[in-house]
Amino acid sequence: MPKMKTKSAAKKRFKVSANGKVSHKHSFSSHNMEHKSRKRKRSFRKDQALGGSEYKEVKALLGTYFTKKR
Repeated sequence: MPKMKTKSAAKKRFKVSANGKVSHKHSFSSHNMEHKSRKRKRSFRKDQALGGSEYKEVKALLGTYFTKKR
């Protein structure tokens, strides 16, 4: 059976930490920023962690990234 390929789009959008957590860029942070508060805009700078069913989907897309030793 051939090796499972990692999806290139997922590889560019998600990052896996040493503990196995998946982080991604915060949504709603690209335009119409004048309508959002300073506090809210500051929080967009940080990466957000995935959880639940989304985590399972991304884990499948990044299959080889979870099996590598860090």
